[in-house]
Amino acid sequence: MKQFKRKVRENSPFRNRKSIAVFMYVLCFVLFCSLFFRFTWIMVRGEVNGEDLRLNVERLYTRNNVLQARRGTIYDRNGNPIASDATTYKMVAVLTDEWSTPNRPQHVEDPRTVSQVLSRHIAMGEEDIYNRLILDNKQVEFGNAGTNLTYETMSAIENELTEAELTGITFEESRSRLYPNGTFASHTIGLAQKNDEEDNEVQGVLGIERQFDDLLSGENGWIRNQRDRFGYIIPDQEVEEVLPEDGEDITLTIDRRIQIFLESIVEEVNQEHNPEYITANLMNAKTGEILATSQRPTFNATTKEGIDQSWQNLLVEYTFEPGSTFKVMTLAASIQEGTFHPNDYYKSGQIQVGGGTVRDVRREGWGTISHLEGLARSSNVSFVHQVEEMGHDTWKTYLDNYGFGTRTGIELPSEASGSNPYEWPLQKINTAFGQGIAVTPIQMLKAFSAVTNGGVMVDPHLVMNGEEGQADETSQVLTPETAEQTLHYLKETVYNENGTARGYDIDGFEIAAKTGTAQISDPDTGRYLTGAENHVFSVVGMAPADDPELIFYVTVQQPELNTITHGSQAVQKIFNPVMKRALEYYSAEDTSLDETELEQTKMSSYIDENTQSALAELSDAFVEHSIIGTGDRIVQQSPAVDSQIDESQRILLLTNGAMTLPDLTGWSRNDLLRLAELTGVNLSINGEGFVTEQSLTAGSFIETGTEIVVQLASNQ
Repeated sequence: MKQFKRKVRENSPFRNRKSIAVFMYVLCFVLFCSLFFRFTWIMVRGEVNGEDLRLNVERLYTRNNVLQARRGTIYDRNGNPIASDATTYKMVAVLTDEWSTPNRPQHVEDPRTVSQVLSRHIAMGEEDIYNRLILDNKQVEFGNAGTNLTYETMSAIENELTEAELTGITFEESRSRLYPNGTFASHTIGLAQKNDEEDNEVQGVLGIERQFDDLLSGENGWIRNQRDRFGYIIPDQEVEEVLPEDGEDITLTIDRRIQIFLESIVEEVNQEHNPEYITANLMNAKTGEILATSQRPTFNATTKEGIDQSWQNLLVEYTFEPGSTFKVMTLAASIQEGTFHPNDYYKSGQIQVGGGTVRDVRREGWGTISHLEGLARSSNVSFVHQVEEMGHDTWKTYLDNYGFGTRTGIELPSEASGSNPYEWPLQKINTAFGQGIAVTPIQMLKAFSAVTNGGVMVDPHLVMNGEEGQADETSQVLTPETAEQTLHYLKETVYNENGTARGYDIDGFEIAAKTGTAQISDPDTGRYLTGAENHVFSVVGMAPADDPELIFYVTVQQPELNTITHGSQAVQKIFNPVMKRALEYYSAEDTSLDETELEQTKMSSYIDENTQSALAELSDAFVEHSIIGTGDRIVQQSPAVDSQIDESQRILLLTNGAMTLPDLTGWSRNDLLRLAELTGVNLSINGEGFVTEQSLTAGSFIETGTEIVVQLASNQ
């Protein structure tokens, strides 16, 4: 019995271990089953705690990228780009290896060889690049030399680095809007820019860019693919993609040749006389096409310099009392009504009418003179007689038919309607000579077209109407005979010995013209300002006088009379050279407005060509060109490949190696801006026109950031 009990006690631990083993087996089985069912549940349902695992994985590895639509290009009438989309690239070098793996290096491993490659494509020396690549930074950029790179340059760098199996150079893409002509009808062409740095969308905020923003913008696309944690695309996957729809291009009626010349002349007058406002607008007298338009204040669309001075487009938003240029419309109405009697006489000086006194500019008058002499001298009293004789109601009908107080509908935002109140007797009379009524320059151009177009007004417009030279006619307000007779009489102001427009005579061309000196109301008191400078001085010229092709309307408000005795002389400084140049371009003896004078062609590619070969090719073609640098190979060029150019454009070619400054004599502001864009030099440009002096001599070595001062002057 004792022996049996001892045996049981000896076997008790064994039994315990066996029980524990059984328990552990059962527990493991239960846990295994639980995990099995849990994993099965996850695999079947694809979610944990309400979170969709498949969506989480997709979010982790899937990339949705916007495919930007190209914004449409704005061209001038001859196909020269005025505003274009620019996709540029900034080059960045990764120097740290913390994002690299042994199999996939992300950083620069061979700075010496990389610097040799990069120096062949950007305007920076090999040693400068190498010194940046060995800095103790995580990454470095390359200043102006490594920004605003074209797609061609970026692709060439990538291809050469890939072939040499060199790593560490990345590119950041950015969209911008390029305005290659700088100050160039800036308020009319407008501005398109990104809302903020993070948003890559470019939106029109001014002028044509704003008015046609939907048409120019197009529709963005998108692409969806999967990438690994290093950012590489996972192969053999299905890629979802919706291609973008690019914006539509727009061709304007503006002529780049005359616009650039107009801007240079207007800027000279602006610098010399510092007026409050200048407007200068050239229109095709038959079709209403705006050929050139300028104003001051304005801004440089490339640099944004001056953008804070004024956002107002004076062509359509500037309302003012026009003064005596308005007498063109009064004269035409009076001829139409048979109340203009050129050889009848009247007493000049002043007249009591409408409960007030109307005076001529010379208060004592010129005695008893004919109405034809009154027109030549711009007598207010003469035109009062004409309105009184035709009747106030009849004159009001003409004012309405001319479109005053109504928007023209030109393709620009924020057009003002002006005002045509016509309430009080004296106010009605004053409209005869351009007081008591508020107009915009574009309304005046439209009304003038009735005289130049056989009595039929045309709608001024900026966008080409399908068929070039096609007019948008509005209404017949005068008979052809009246229009012809009006032009005949308006020659008196230019060629009569007493004419107020004698200073506007253009050699080689006969013109019809009318000057104006309008008073300016004080916004606080409502009274007219006093003083010789406090006027809006203006002129309208229509030429050739017998059958006008052009209407040129210029206003200069409150100029400083520092070197002149009368504000009209400031107007002459704009009108005479520009009208002469325009008539030389567009006169019937030279060429039609509907013809392109300069042959258009596409810009060839000189990238990677031998420098001497490119020089020989351009010289043989008699094309203006300049080489920047001492290298043996072309690395960048302007204009860009395939852009439309004409025979007047200068081609700039940047070589590898050290940069040298060309002879800038005769270069335009546009040429200088392209030079700065290519090289990164800082240009200080004084004056308008073409280069006459440069602070560094031709052949001097330059680099990014070099300061260069150039002096421009008109070449007329």
